[in-house]
Amino acid sequence: MKWSWRMGQIAGISIFIHWTFLILIGWIVFLSIERGQNFNDTAKGIAFILSIFACVLLHELGHALAARRYDIPTRDITLLPIGGVARLERMPEEPKQELVVAIAGPLVNAFIATFLFIIIEFIYHVSDIYPKLALIRGDFLVNLMWVNITLVIFNLLPAFPMDGGRILRAILAQRFEYVHATQIAASIGQFMAIMFGILGFFSNWFLLFISLFVYLGAAEEAHMVKIKSVFKGVPVREAMVTRFSSVHEKEPVSVVVKELLNSCQQDFPIVSDSGVVGIITRNDLIRTLAEGKMDIAVSDIMQKNCPLVDEREMLEDVFKKMREGNISTLPVIRSGDVVGIITLENLGEWMMIQSALRKAKARHEIEDIFNLK
Repeated sequence: MKWSWRMGQIAGISIFIHWTFLILIGWIVFLSIERGQNFNDTAKGIAFILSIFACVLLHELGHALAARRYDIPTRDITLLPIGGVARLERMPEEPKQELVVAIAGPLVNAFIATFLFIIIEFIYHVSDIYPKLALIRGDFLVNLMWVNITLVIFNLLPAFPMDGGRILRAILAQRFEYVHATQIAASIGQFMAIMFGILGFFSNWFLLFISLFVYLGAAEEAHMVKIKSVFKGVPVREAMVTRFSSVHEKEPVSVVVKELLNSCQQDFPIVSDSGVVGIITRNDLIRTLAEGKMDIAVSDIMQKNCPLVDEREMLEDVFKKMREGNISTLPVIRSGDVVGIITLENLGEWMMIQSALRKAKARHEIEDIFNLK
């Protein structure tokens, strides 16, 4: 993630902290000064926030180590002011595996809360502990215990992107097809988001933020799973654009301008006598024209490290590569020669066509069933 600092490694997983985390620390210091608190109180407040995020980090490590059990590596873990993000290489599609990975995080927080409860009982004794279980102005360990209990409850809500949504999907996927299970879990998540929004409107505006976060997260999860189901098992050659123009690296930029005006193509592969050497995007072209560099060679402004895609690669993998790399167009090659291009736009169109064909097929199957009856 951009603008993040690497803090080290745990179990071979790189740990990053986002720069916005400093805003949270600064906000705590500001509130402490405004309330007239001394240095010790301010330090305790910062230490408490850092302890919370240590628990969040352990939560994410729970997911990562559970995923490692199924040979799914974790790229890194990034701590943000709103929580932590563990970037797994992929999510397990086996329902039982996803259930284990999803529940591992909340189980870590449950273990921490139980451990803290035992320590608190040992310090304060059973007869004294219950009056001290106040979240506000309570003991440091008591507050930290309640935070972990809250993390368990919040993450177990059956709504994406919380762990509870994945747990629900994993349970449903043992009885239903994976896409259908995702749609059910996403619908439940969006319903909960609407309820949060209504409740937040009349009580706590923070719930409105949570409801928006949950609603969009559920919609995104359902959309991505649908995309993966359509792309799965389909080679790139089935969806690539075969009517395209390429430009030789020695041609001037003016040639690319003509190609842009004479077609709907926006990005152009750049070739040499030995094969594909780069790509020029429309944004690169417009920026060059604004600088008045109409006659320079395209090799001077092309993106030289453009990834190449073999026509036999799977659409699912290529789409993931484009999405993560923020790439709009990739040249498609066969035996080293460019034979097509794949763009996010034509992938979207191909997906719409396939979805429409699937709906038509399902409708015909239903009609055939009723005709048989």
